Amino acid sequence: MALIVQKYGGTSVGSVERIQAVAQRVYKTVKAGNSLVVVVSAMGKTTDGLVKLANEISPNPNRREMDMLLSTGEQVTIALLSMALQELGQPAISMTGAQVGIVTEAEHSRARILHIETTRVTRHLTAGKVVVVAGFQGISSAGEMEITTLGRGGSDTSAVALAAALQASFCEIYTDVPGILTTDPRLVPEAQLMDAITCNEMLELASLGAKVLHPRAVEIARNYGVPLVVRSSWTDDPGTWVTSAKPQGRSLINLEIARPVDHVEFDTDQAKVALLRVPDKPGVAASLFGEIARQKVDVDLIIQSIHEGNSNDIAFTVTTPILKRAEAVAAAIAPALRSKSNPKSDEAEVMVEQKIAKVSIAGAGMIGRPGIAAKMFATLAEAGINIQMISTSEVKVSCVVDAAESDRAVTALSTAFEIEAREQGSKGTQETRTCAPLPLRTSAPVPNCPPVRGVALDLNQARLAIRQLPDRPGMAAKLFGLLARYNISVDMIIQSQRCRVIDGIARRDIAFTVSRMDGENAKQLLTQVAIELGWGEVVLDNAIAKVSIVGAGMVGQPGVAAKMFEALAQQQINIQMIATSEIKISCVVAQEQGVKALQAIHTAFGLAGSEKFVVPA
Repeated sequence: MALIVQKYGGTSVGSVERIQAVAQRVYKTVKAGNSLVVVVSAMGKTTDGLVKLANEISPNPNRREMDMLLSTGEQVTIALLSMALQELGQPAISMTGAQVGIVTEAEHSRARILHIETTRVTRHLTAGKVVVVAGFQGISSAGEMEITTLGRGGSDTSAVALAAALQASFCEIYTDVPGILTTDPRLVPEAQLMDAITCNEMLELASLGAKVLHPRAVEIARNYGVPLVVRSSWTDDPGTWVTSAKPQGRSLINLEIARPVDHVEFDTDQAKVALLRVPDKPGVAASLFGEIARQKVDVDLIIQSIHEGNSNDIAFTVTTPILKRAEAVAAAIAPALRSKSNPKSDEAEVMVEQKIAKVSIAGAGMIGRPGIAAKMFATLAEAGINIQMISTSEVKVSCVVDAAESDRAVTALSTAFEIEAREQGSKGTQETRTCAPLPLRTSAPVPNCPPVRGVALDLNQARLAIRQLPDRPGMAAKLFGLLARYNISVDMIIQSQRCRVIDGIARRDIAFTVSRMDGENAKQLLTQVAIELGWGEVVLDNAIAKVSIVGAGMVGQPGVAAKMFEALAQQQINIQMIATSEIKISCVVAQEQGVKALQAIHTAFGLAGSEKFVVPA
């Protein structure tokens, strides 16, 4: 007999008829010999209606009172579903987050789960009852025992956390789509259904705006090895499995706030190639990386900084053995990138730097924690190590530093993040050290895995740029430390490769993206300290979109980035920024071109199917 946790979203329980349909599904699952915990969201648009009522009372309602208000939505659903099950003759009991033992931080509207007291729910399961749980909510561990909510996607988080705490066989997430699709079917009706996807790929897609699963839920599944399946509550189709490696032993205490970084890694077998002052127009990245792909040069990190005037910089890293080929490709294509109207003044310059290392911190616990990247930058600054390049993803932050400083960097980061160093790898052309068994780079493609699994579009970001930031240790730490103190999460971070000396000080531009709702606040904070810290102008752009491709199979396949850039170039879509990780490539484009960019890339990688998915109203 299996113990299963099922979660049903708002549309799945949006009416009495839908609740009765869910009760029939639950009843059928129990009759097949399973024990069941069911986590539900508020009915349909109930939460939106409660928020509207609050805003009619107060333009800035108290967060504690909002938790009191919003937690009532799920309580309606659990009572009705329990009644529906009892009408079918199935014993059931409804329980709030507090009653089921979900203990959280004392942080209203965005609490993280500390632990789950499972004694009561286990007793009801043993008695043969279905336990129907209010998602999205818990109770603080402090003496006041305050009702708390978990924030957006909280019911997903509740369900997977319960599955981890109860050691369930698996967790089923029921929603209004048949599973996890290659992109948003509202924008691309021909999106294909995936049979399975890895947790790492799903973490990237969820954090990039794919709403079918919340990143916090995927993070818990990854950390505790909870098998997940996403299915439609309207059909009996098998859905999509989200798979994860068997986890190392991990305590269920401090479930969501345990150590955020699991690994510190480095790779000294890298070199950097940068093209400075390339024209800021569609097709430039496609031309460069198209030729790189034709020469079968495998690129690791790719960054394109914010434009300066009519040009910008593109930099990438490669392994040392293929540096000569990469350098030759860049040098050959540079003349073709010169401005035809004024070829001498805007000549693209190739800059090559050897003796560099890529140092990374990795761990699923970084998601939504603004201080992690800032802590990494501060640690390197305290060790006197300057950062040459930055690349970020949901599960990793990488910095390029001088190779001679890599050992100090790894030691400092291991200490800062309380990681016990353990060397492994070879002494050959590539040396990799990890502080747990996770390789820094995978040199071979993942077998039987398509290079791109999904395409995501995020229309809710803003870009900030700081001009003329002093190029010395500690600047990134101060910048992102300030944002972290005000709980502002940063996504893409790009440091310009072009260095200018002004008043005897070497300076670079740095650009990054944040949630659009944080954009104005971040600009004000940074403008206030810009003069004091010797920074230049702070520029905010709200009219951007970020389009990304994700796939574990892109490792070791040089043409993936080129195909993405070419798809954008064919639609005359200019790329404003580029950032990559091992399994993700993201481009910032103009907001009005975001949907067209998504559709073009989805088509370019052959992800469209013949069947059209219609999301239920």
